Amino acid sequence: MCKIPQICITNRHLVTGDFLEQLRYVAGLHPEKIILREKDLPQEQYEILAEKVLKVCRQEKVSCVLHYYPESAKKLGVRAIHLPMPLLRSLDDRDKEYFDEIGASTHSVEEAVEAQKLGATYITAGHVFATDCKKGVPPRGTYFLRQVCESVKIPVYALGGICDENQQMCMDAGAAGVCRMSDFMRRIAK
Repeated sequence: MCKIPQICITNRHLVTGDFLEQLRYVAGLHPEKIILREKDLPQEQYEILAEKVLKVCRQEKVSCVLHYYPESAKKLGVRAIHLPMPLLRSLDDRDKEYFDEIGASTHSVEEAVEAQKLGATYITAGHVFATDCKKGVPPRGTYFLRQVCESVKIPVYALGGICDENQQMCMDAGAAGVCRMSDFMRRIAK
């Protein structure tokens, strides 16, 4: 079986040790990319962290996608951004032209189609399985994922509750890969 493309989505609050060392370890596992999510940080603090994370990603030769702050990405010379739908909707045409890669977080077929029309080059769709990040919110399941994958021409990455045991189900539903947060943020080097 071929290796399933994986995206690491960061959450420094899940890391028990040093965040940058954890990212160095995760980068060594060769995910397709790392999305520096850390959306609780104000823009200035996010930029400071992003500079450090970008250095780690460059050293480990892993693509780094910044999140939420297009102006920070431009300031740091990063041409890949991942946005929630409200921010993608407000992204102006000049910014869209600047970015080589624009990801969007989607939660319905309608949002997936809209994200593609707005210029997203890939989307995440979720949450597919039960996850602690969305405690009490029912998962949408692989049928939802299949519907999203069939509705767009851009790559779709499954998100939410992804683990070794269920990631193949996502691929069977048409996903281009999977996103993992908890697994990457809590995984300990052996």
